[in-house]
Amino acid sequence: MLTIPGQPGKDLCDPHLPVTRRHLLRVGGSNLLGLSLAALLKGQRTVSAAAATDHHAAGWGKAKSVVMIYLQGGPSQLDLWDPKENVPDNVRSIFSSISTKLPGIQFAETLPQLAMVNDKFTMIRSMSYTPNGLFNHTAAIYQFMTGYTTDKVSPSGQLEPPSPKDFPNFGSNIVRLKPPTEPMLPFVMLPRPLQESEVVGKGGTAGFLGRGFDPYTLYPSGDDMDMNKMESIRVDDLQLQPHVFGDRLRRRARLRDLLNEGMPEIDKAVSSYNLDTYYDQALNLVLSGRARDAFNLKAETETTRDRYGRNTFGQSCLLARRLVEAGTRVVEVIWPKVANSDHHSWDHHTDLSERMKTKSAPMLDSGLSAFLTDMDERGLLEDTLVVCVGEFGRSPQRGVSTSGNNNSADGRDHWPYCFTSIVAGAGIRRGNVHGESDETASAPKTDAVHPTQLLATIYHALGIAPDTIVYNHLNQPRELVKAEVVNNLFA
Repeated sequence: MLTIPGQPGKDLCDPHLPVTRRHLLRVGGSNLLGLSLAALLKGQRTVSAAAATDHHAAGWGKAKSVVMIYLQGGPSQLDLWDPKENVPDNVRSIFSSISTKLPGIQFAETLPQLAMVNDKFTMIRSMSYTPNGLFNHTAAIYQFMTGYTTDKVSPSGQLEPPSPKDFPNFGSNIVRLKPPTEPMLPFVMLPRPLQESEVVGKGGTAGFLGRGFDPYTLYPSGDDMDMNKMESIRVDDLQLQPHVFGDRLRRRARLRDLLNEGMPEIDKAVSSYNLDTYYDQALNLVLSGRARDAFNLKAETETTRDRYGRNTFGQSCLLARRLVEAGTRVVEVIWPKVANSDHHSWDHHTDLSERMKTKSAPMLDSGLSAFLTDMDERGLLEDTLVVCVGEFGRSPQRGVSTSGNNNSADGRDHWPYCFTSIVAGAGIRRGNVHGESDETASAPKTDAVHPTQLLATIYHALGIAPDTIVYNHLNQPRELVKAEVVNNLFA
């Protein structure tokens, strides 16, 4: 038996993870607790064949990549893209309604630029679900990002921190099942983590798939009020250190190959893990410089950067476009303000009129409209699915409490029963409105869409069956998501 000295787990960043190559070096050819090495590896497989899928269904496999623009905090449908007339004063938006590119469809005056490009996307005005437990952000975010609800919600509404037992973020599932074909980062999350109060990153990790499928997190220094933080992007881990030249790094790779050649039995045992492939991908990623170049926003013209908006959200959307161009499979742009907070947060419990008009909406309007237009002009919408959504909407009535929070007369509380999302690209209908809300945007009137159905549709567009089975940390089979695809979203 070959043993590599060292205390078990001490040299690992993640001792909770499944069997790794390093563990196998310690195990060697012996049995462990009566299990053969082959059986041990078999038990750690994370993916099985999916049930039969209609590969000829509309939209199947149209997307090569997906960009999720996540408006954490919960934007108000009534004050953005689903305004209502002839309703009580405490329901009607204080903002006027404006015409859009689509006849008969109106937006609030807060989104003048998006109103002129809504012929490029489908708007779902009937997003809806009944919350599991309290109406808190973290539980809702977790459901949106993983497709599963959690049963660990405390009386305060907060959840436990991220755990290796969590269900994976949908992006982790995608890059696990659809590995990158280019020497590029497969999954990038920016410019900040998902967060509510002190719960940071819940729903944003690979969970039981293992840290190897976590997103590459690009969180520039600076707080949420720093609108210039994207100017301080650092990607030191994607470049060669001054003392390590390309030839030297390749020689190290060759040394690794020679060591592997001397351990044929172990290499044979771990062949299904494609460890050499992963190593080579990492090596090529650093040597190619492709990822470093993608992060260089200064390569864009000043006009383009101005068009997106000189703020964290706008520049994050621009970077998302550059990442997709370079070959990134999944990009998640998280709204650059923590949930349940002030200023440009979407959590408008108070001061909605001023914050929506001068902070939140203008950033969304310029950034998202520029992103959709730019993607369309470059032909990137042909095979990129774009989804823009928050974890819920806001209460139709201002000044009432639906989640235990205090709300001013100029504020709206959490409302998961009816809200709006946007989907575009990869075969999605252009200039379409799916579903309809009732007269006060309180509930869907037609064609309700559950968040898990939106996730199922994302998987479908990537050519992944939503009922594909993965195995959790207890080696129990679990579907990617238990929901049907919304086929009518596709042309």
